[in-house]
Amino acid sequence: MFRTIAISNEKGGVAKTTTTISLGAALVDQGFRVLLVDLDAQANLTLALGFEPGESENTSSNIILDNTPLLSALRKTDIENLDLIPSSLRIETSEQFLPVRTNYTTILKQAIMAVPNLPYDYILLDCPPALGAITQNALAASDLLLIPTQAEYFSAYALRNMMNLVRRIREEDNPALAYRILVTMLDNRNRTHRNIHEQLRSTFGAGVFNAVIEVDTKLRESSIAGMPISRYKPGARGTTQYHVLAQELIEYVKEAQNKQTS
Repeated sequence: MFRTIAISNEKGGVAKTTTTISLGAALVDQGFRVLLVDLDAQANLTLALGFEPGESENTSSNIILDNTPLLSALRKTDIENLDLIPSSLRIETSEQFLPVRTNYTTILKQAIMAVPNLPYDYILLDCPPALGAITQNALAASDLLLIPTQAEYFSAYALRNMMNLVRRIREEDNPALAYRILVTMLDNRNRTHRNIHEQLRSTFGAGVFNAVIEVDTKLRESSIAGMPISRYKPGARGTTQYHVLAQELIEYVKEAQNKQTS
């Protein structure tokens, strides 16, 4: 049974794409098969894995706009068991054309469900920094929303809109949607970072991952190099912290599955 995880935050620059690729590779290192889906018109995930956004015949926009089968857009990466559905600039038009369709928020969910015996343990959806039709599709299709959040005022403030969207998606499309907040780009030397981190834990409790991702220049370098941090610098702090996050996520999934079967 695969788990679909949307990685989203309305605010940009919170390590959303970095988290998608780094967590995906960390899950592969744990023996899982992972599919990454780039839903952002900027196509940073596509670029970070060494692909040019315009070179693929089919992308995530074809799946959402043209009802193209999910796996027709699949690209194999250089990492075994880590596959990609790339994005392109065309997906921006989804915000204009999708809302006129019936049940438009569940198009991606239907595309995933239409594939019999999908050969993945995890599907990670890299969302655009907006709460429009694409992000709504991702949340409607997901078991879990992972929200990367900096320990800074504007990033934490953006969580209000995110929580409103979670409530709406639960009411209309996906009552089982869960969420977890991941604190990223944390600088423990910074008192403001420490205070906001504590406030997030106080406010959201178990809704915040225990794992945190601290500031690490190697994470930025790995994206430029076109590979996950665990392949770029296996001994880097970012590698260790994303492996800790992956382990915490795996335990969360096990607990959720046990509750479903009990």
